[in-house]
Amino acid sequence: MTLVVADKVYTALPFSSEVIAGLRDLNLQQFGYDGLRRAGIAVIHSAATAVDPAKHSVTLADGTRLSYDRLVVSPGIDFRWGALPGYDAAASQKMPHAWKAGEQTTLLRRQLESMEDGGLVVMSVPANPFRCPPGPYERASLIAHYLKTKKPKSKLIVLDAKDQFSKQRLFQNAWKELYPNHLEWVSLSQGGKVASVEANAMTLKTDFGEQVAKVANVIPPQKAGRIADVAGVADRTGWCPISATTFESSLVPKIHVIGDATIAGAMPKSAFTANAQAKVCAAAVVKMLANQEPTAPKLINTCYSLVAPDYGISVAGVYRPVNNVLTEVEGSGGVSPADAPKEFRASEAVYAEAWFRTITSEVWG
Repeated sequence: MTLVVADKVYTALPFSSEVIAGLRDLNLQQFGYDGLRRAGIAVIHSAATAVDPAKHSVTLADGTRLSYDRLVVSPGIDFRWGALPGYDAAASQKMPHAWKAGEQTTLLRRQLESMEDGGLVVMSVPANPFRCPPGPYERASLIAHYLKTKKPKSKLIVLDAKDQFSKQRLFQNAWKELYPNHLEWVSLSQGGKVASVEANAMTLKTDFGEQVAKVANVIPPQKAGRIADVAGVADRTGWCPISATTFESSLVPKIHVIGDATIAGAMPKSAFTANAQAKVCAAAVVKMLANQEPTAPKLINTCYSLVAPDYGISVAGVYRPVNNVLTEVEGSGGVSPADAPKEFRASEAVYAEAWFRTITSEVWG
């Protein structure tokens, strides 16, 4: 088995909002690949520049060609630069997205730290689909926590292109309790959809007005990462249709797609989901290489969100293929109780940290 990955260090997006809020160091988010090498996996740090489905080969940036019997791609996400007028890669240096962890994470953190108390922070949240549906609201919560504890005269306004979002009732109840003076959510129907931005003026415009921010976190519209286009596995939506049983591309035989890039029915674009999909895909590939029929899977997703350092909430679900669409098993999941006591919320915060330690140690050793 060979893994091709461009970066020598992986920086995890889960828990990066804690870094932004000054609750965690970025180095705790970073992982190398030596553990995979010790497990016998060949790791090549290079970008894949071409995929030839007919010849079953992948070309790397240095011209090396690798052949495959089955190719698994995990494209992640790229941004639809320009889909939000005024927002491009250059604008992200002034209005960071921080939706790929690393330099953008520390940039947003530095901007918050250097902002004067009383400054306005504005976040723009796109319409679905995008990576980590509850992520913007966890980030909003932790930025509000930072403002409440470090810059109490400041406020965060969340401009949202949606009226509904994951764990909405739990988040909004917590905001009312914890951050009534520091967080304002503006929904689509209230005029929250950002129509354009002017990065030099730090201005976000909606159809009903504009907000001038001292710090702006703009999460732009997204699509599958570049390798999806290179391999021909992305459709007109920008995402990748797949078999719900094997994760084989619906467009290109013998190429499998996992993670945020997939059109995965009811399964959300989460880190837990990507990990579960990888395991199901690996099991399917083993069987297919042995000319055996893959077993119809059941996949689990659990997503924890921190509203404060000692306040966690969660959502869970179980999914199975129905007519080649991943469908949630009725009655299988749900969200944290709305009336849970503080001890329960604190326990979920501990579970969130434990989940992160478990999944990262499992993947990177």
